[in-house]
Amino acid sequence: MAKTMRAALYLRVSTGDQTVENQRRELEAAAAQRSWAITATYADEGISGAKGRDKRPGLDAMLKDATRGKFDVAMCWAVDRMGRSLADLVGTLQELHGAKVDLFLHQQAIDTTTPAGRAMFGMLGVFAEFERSMIQARVNAGLARAKAAGVKLGRPKVPAKVEAAILERLAAGTGILKTARELGIGTGTVQRIQRGRA
Repeated sequence: MAKTMRAALYLRVSTGDQTVENQRRELEAAAAQRSWAITATYADEGISGAKGRDKRPGLDAMLKDATRGKFDVAMCWAVDRMGRSLADLVGTLQELHGAKVDLFLHQQAIDTTTPAGRAMFGMLGVFAEFERSMIQARVNAGLARAKAAGVKLGRPKVPAKVEAAILERLAAGTGILKTARELGIGTGTVQRIQRGRA
């Protein structure tokens, strides 16, 4: 006899005057239709989907419990309830996948307990990789444009006077922290000058 799937609900609304009750009702009906037992409910009320996991205690608790094996499938009303950016969403999905927890998205009819749902999950990963590549290409194009326009990239050069003061103090046995504090500069700058003259 097949074991009963343990389901966890994740509910989220963006503003305090909205309610998660509609989401809860629809997900409970979907679970009942599939004979899944709801064992936990996590909610983030009045929290934007643009916020990261660290600002969404319900999502964070759900993902932690997923890795502890407390349920078999995470149910959410819609993909935008999970996250607003593709990268965040795929990160969440990969965490669930790594914990061997399936995902059910009611509005998009995605159910990774089925072969079609698993294929859709694979496609989301492809799109996330594409988004990362596009961002990287835009950053590189921006750097090339700045370079072509004569903009100096990288760390600004330390003025010769400051460099001389750093070397003078280090030669006198003053420590890196004290040198940085006395000259009002970062310890990384002092270490870089020290390495350059080693």
